[in-house]
Amino acid sequence: MISTHVLDTRKGGPAVGVKVELYRGSELLAAKETDTDGRIRELADVGPGLYRLVFQPPSPFFRRIDLELDLGEGDFHVPLLFSPFGCSVY
Repeated sequence: MISTHVLDTRKGGPAVGVKVELYRGSELLAAKETDTDGRIRELADVGPGLYRLVFQPPSPFFRRIDLELDLGEGDFHVPLLFSPFGCSVY
């Protein structure tokens, strides 16, 4: 299972309505938007492999943030912090 949490550090709170897509290769596996807490609790149930998460935050600078993930067995949570001046994943 993959989940995510998106925070807008400029506003100091959750980023609501951020579209997040999950790809394996060029195949779109899932697409959802963050809830009022900035979370997507269950983006997709996936097995081990290479994936790409694409975030589309409401930012004048970052229109798209792509992350490539090499996942093993288990559950994964990918938090994203962004502002007009930078972004970070931890």
